[in-house]
Amino acid sequence: MAHAVTLAAAAAVVVLIVVCCCSSSEAAGHSVNARQPPLAPSLSLDFYKRSCPRAESVVRRFVQDAVRRDAGLAAGLLRLHFHDCFVQGCDASVLLDGSATGPGEQQAPPNLTLRPTAFKAINDIHDRLQKECGGAVVSCSDVLALAARDSVVVSGGPSYKVPLGRRDSASFATREDVLSGLPPPTAAVPALLAVLYCCPRSTWTRRTWWRCRAATPSGWATARPSRAACSRARTRR
Repeated sequence: MAHAVTLAAAAAVVVLIVVCCCSSSEAAGHSVNARQPPLAPSLSLDFYKRSCPRAESVVRRFVQDAVRRDAGLAAGLLRLHFHDCFVQGCDASVLLDGSATGPGEQQAPPNLTLRPTAFKAINDIHDRLQKECGGAVVSCSDVLALAARDSVVVSGGPSYKVPLGRRDSASFATREDVLSGLPPPTAAVPALLAVLYCCPRSTWTRRTWWRCRAATPSGWATARPSRAACSRARTRR
């Protein structure tokens, strides 16, 4: 029963993550190019084609093996990506430790129940990619996005293309930003869509949503290059 609930919860969030990552699922009878939404200028569907061509397969294989051992990890990885993207955009800031300026995002109340195994998995994937790519080539934010997509697929959900090339943030959000950025667990679907669309409800159309989203740079998470491993995951158990 618990396993079924976990997979159902993950499936319920799939659509939100797909929109948040600016991706689309493939459907029979439709061309991928026709269904692919516009990409942010810094993102690409083949960003690591030259620098690390096997990056996606490394992430996919890890997630498949890990979820086979722990089915709950799929929902944990998806939720981790969800909590990262709603605050400052998809920039991996949720992985950062706190500092002298204050606690990190993980200490904010909504993030206290994020699975420690999900943090560890992201760090393990990043370590594998460093070996495969010959260094810190793939950003932690891209690892989060790919791991979330592959978690959806391995749980029986749809596959979708993930634009890559995100840059990791060097700073984390404040507790107040986390509380205001993440929708509450009691939020209804219209409220969740309003947060995702980043636009007044009166402008909710496919065309205007893309214009509004393009005007929200933080949502595309292109802050700074990744220079280190996903360090926070090293100390989580």
